[in-house]
Amino acid sequence: MHELTKGILAKNVRALARAISYIEDQHPDRLTLLKELYPHTKKAYKLGLTGPPGAGKSSIVNELLTYLRKQDMTVGVLAVDPTSPFTGGALLGDRVRMANHFTDPGVFIRSMGTRGSLGGLARATKEAIHALDAFGLDVIIVETVGVGQAELDIMKFADSTAVLLTPNGGDSVQAFKAGIMEVADFYVINKADLPGTDKLKAEIEQMLDIAKHDSEWRPPVIKTVSTQRQGIDQLWLTCNQHRAFLRDTNEGIGRNRRRAEAEVRELLHHHFSIIIEDKLKDASLLAHFDQLKQGEQSPYDLAEKLIAKWGMQD
Repeated sequence: MHELTKGILAKNVRALARAISYIEDQHPDRLTLLKELYPHTKKAYKLGLTGPPGAGKSSIVNELLTYLRKQDMTVGVLAVDPTSPFTGGALLGDRVRMANHFTDPGVFIRSMGTRGSLGGLARATKEAIHALDAFGLDVIIVETVGVGQAELDIMKFADSTAVLLTPNGGDSVQAFKAGIMEVADFYVINKADLPGTDKLKAEIEQMLDIAKHDSEWRPPVIKTVSTQRQGIDQLWLTCNQHRAFLRDTNEGIGRNRRRAEAEVRELLHHHFSIIIEDKLKDASLLAHFDQLKQGEQSPYDLAEKLIAKWGMQD
């Protein structure tokens, strides 16, 4: 067994932090670690928080941490921040908002840059969840970059997904067009002390009335004011209700199966993308790329030739 695996199972925080670094940096021992840790997972409750920038995701996480720690529950937080396409850096601002929890031994907080990954999560987030789960935490909270038309990966890896919205945050119908209806297990209207809260809640309920649901679970709509610690108890109660629903119905089994399938797909995509990128470094391709620039062949012709050359045909 790898030394970091032993450390994580022994609840060594340094081993956990280092293992996540291995995962982020694609260390050669990464797969060994993940394979050894996987049998010790599936115990923590995984809550995903997504929503537009400025909805108060970090503030909600901070208050949830306070609430859960009062109940003597251990919590891990993975907060994902966007990576600059120009510098490659990321401003890990969640560390500032959750600073009062950093000295708490019952809390583990890790900020992660997306490093170019789409879907609202860093690529390493999904695998870091396994490390936190094997460590033995009760709850794992994943805060996404911010929801958009393609930033819906969190629904594939969380037990429950909460979508945060704010009053007067723009056209709610446009928000629903971005796929939020399919993502949310429940909605959280944060900053509910602002005008327009009841209007937004009514619009969400109306959209839920006309939407087709494959599930017996109708997403509740919760009001919170994170700066005043209002509604956090109701939010956690809803989490427990949804968790019980998944446990007591076939939907939980189906969700676990879809999650496993999504992870296999992700691993295969990543593996073959690395192979392709490596093959594209072949110096013999330079002449083909020159032909592309000069318009002597199309990208489609070249791609077809390479697929045949590499034996990747159907």
